Amino acid sequence: MSLETAGIRYPWAEPPENGTAIEVAEGILWIRMPLPMALDHVNIYALDEGDSWTLIDSGVHSKKSVALWENLLAGPLGGKPVGRVILTHHHPDHVGMAGWFKARFGAEIATTRTAFLMTRMLILDEQAAPTAEAIDFWIGAGIAPEVLDKRRTERPFNFTDICHPLPVGFARIQQGDVIRAGGRDWDIHIGHGHAPEHLTMWSRDDNLVLSGDQILPSISPNIGVHPTEPEADPLGEWMESCERLQELAREDHLVLGGHKLPFTGLPTRMRQLIDNHHGALRRLRKHLQEPRTAAECFPPLFKRKIDGGTYGLALVEAVAHLNHMHQTGEVIRERRDDGAWLWRMKERDDG
Repeated sequence: MSLETAGIRYPWAEPPENGTAIEVAEGILWIRMPLPMALDHVNIYALDEGDSWTLIDSGVHSKKSVALWENLLAGPLGGKPVGRVILTHHHPDHVGMAGWFKARFGAEIATTRTAFLMTRMLILDEQAAPTAEAIDFWIGAGIAPEVLDKRRTERPFNFTDICHPLPVGFARIQQGDVIRAGGRDWDIHIGHGHAPEHLTMWSRDDNLVLSGDQILPSISPNIGVHPTEPEADPLGEWMESCERLQELAREDHLVLGGHKLPFTGLPTRMRQLIDNHHGALRRLRKHLQEPRTAAECFPPLFKRKIDGGTYGLALVEAVAHLNHMHQTGEVIRERRDDGAWLWRMKERDDG
């Protein structure tokens, strides 16, 4: 059974259950693993190498994940070892089990240089309390006082909470590479915005695209600015990446993404992803006729209620849109007495 929405078709209406797999193409299994967050799953793809498997991403590390993987290895994966894990980007829901596969099978870790270094750094960087830089960032974004008070007193999320230790040593993947996996040659195209140096894989031999979180159906990947690089412009990088990857898109491409369902209709989806943020910027321009903090920009950007489960993601995405407008010269900002940045549209008198 398939579903179709606005030119985008979903060949599978339902995902595989935990601990099971669906064959989506010859030698490629679709696996879904649970996540302890609002987006409650991640998709992983196992590519058959004959005597072993290549995994695309890995899920979070937990007792539940280990048990599910042991069942998968004994069942759908036929008792064959994992010889390689290709990581699309550095986020913990994608890299968390990579070190476990390295320890269990000696699996090669392959990814972009930025993704590997950020993964290893963040796993090692355990914090018992929020850093001064994080608190300054939140204040600058105009975080709600009650949210700030709560965050000041609680242990922040650490990668090590849901990521297995990752040893030194990896195989670098970069733009323009061609990788052999699952009986196919894959062209590597790098995107940015959701994560720096996010790899995508485009098969030369059939219609498959392994897109990670760079290209997703029905949801737009979070584009956020974080305390690690508070002046970054990931939205500008995201839109450049979408325009570039759009040139590769074909109607018949079967896109295997990191979340939601595999789909076809990629040209339509690329236009949607681009238009989504252009629309948000248009609404933000009207909203910024008056000075606003980043937290006060939620209504025009998201058009839905932002609660505790989505507040952090909304805050970093609001800063991303404002940083982009600041770096393109559309807005100016000034510090309020409480430390929050106030942003407003630039007028002629502002120079």
